[in-house]
Amino acid sequence: MSERFNLLSPEVKANPYPTYARMRREAPVCQVEPGGMWAVSRHEDVLRVLKDPQRFSSQGFRVATNPPWLGGNPFSESMLTMDPPQHGRLRVLVQKAFGGAAMARLEPRVRDICRQAVAELPRGVPVDLMPPYALRIPAAVISELLGLDPSRATRLKQWADLITGGVTTVRPDEEDRKQKARDAVAELRQYFGEVLDARARAPGTDLVSELQQARVDGEALSKDELIAFMALLLVGGIETVVHLLGASLVVLREHPEIWAQLRSDRSRIPAFIDEVLRYEPPAQAAPRLTTEAVELGGVSLPKGAPVLVLLGSAAHDEAHFPDGDRFNLSRPGPQNLPFGHGVHFCLGAQLARMEGRLALEALLDAFRHLQAGPEPMTWHRTLVVRGPATLPLVLHPH
Repeated sequence: MSERFNLLSPEVKANPYPTYARMRREAPVCQVEPGGMWAVSRHEDVLRVLKDPQRFSSQGFRVATNPPWLGGNPFSESMLTMDPPQHGRLRVLVQKAFGGAAMARLEPRVRDICRQAVAELPRGVPVDLMPPYALRIPAAVISELLGLDPSRATRLKQWADLITGGVTTVRPDEEDRKQKARDAVAELRQYFGEVLDARARAPGTDLVSELQQARVDGEALSKDELIAFMALLLVGGIETVVHLLGASLVVLREHPEIWAQLRSDRSRIPAFIDEVLRYEPPAQAAPRLTTEAVELGGVSLPKGAPVLVLLGSAAHDEAHFPDGDRFNLSRPGPQNLPFGHGVHFCLGAQLARMEGRLALEALLDAFRHLQAGPEPMTWHRTLVVRGPATLPLVLHPH
């Protein structure tokens, strides 16, 4: 192949799925721009990489999200970038907080947050639903879990954007963007440090207080380890759900018949959320790093090769999902690949699905139908995540 696919081109940002389809047909394992990473696009190969942390290390996340010029990234130091056994020792600390019993206790509060957000939405006039709905709800939920200030929702989202994928889009010559990124990381560390100091003086019932009391091999977590944990939980709690809620609205805008189906049969909402996660997954890719020379999809990869597992492509692979580019409310589920696989399966998957369900129920309770606003929507895209950036809609009440 003479020219490499560019995963940050305007066409891919607007709609990556035609490019993914070409990659699956023409070059299922190939080097791409930016940076010459090896992209893996077929479902079968993606699963193979995710199931083999010994040869495809999560250190790839650390390399991708912590370029030398940044001077450190707390997200890059989190357990997401670790391999077994270190990963397992840390994961067990928060597993209970995201289990079924904890989610059942949290559900009434999440329902209240969703209803309050929806009650304050403008009626009958165009409104960009990303800030007052898609961002407000997950920011309020994660702020409650971690004991953060919910009024900082916009800044929390900016931090989450930056430390996951924002740094992957900075070009070598963009000194201004580099400095802004360094300043933002310093600001995040300072804020999280202040939260930790406050909890140390007066422990609460939130997850941060629990992590401060936790012990790994008899030792408390260091402040840097706690900040890394908070960064991971912030990203998981905001990035995934913001884009899930946004993508749900995109589908409902494009398919008014689905809105009608869900209004008449609420039991189909979980299937709808699952299909949204497959059709427009918030996590589009996961970086890995080869620990030895390995063959994948008929291509030889050297040791130390940066690999980009294209979850968004795997979710549309026609070999695994018939008619994969079509939204199908009756598609058998659930679809778990959007939340990763194996040891790194997303702890917050149950919480994300619950927020998606309750947020949609609140909308259906309040509105008869929704329609596209006069302005076009725009997309947010990095190497790792994708979702609506602006989404103008008009909401019509009952």
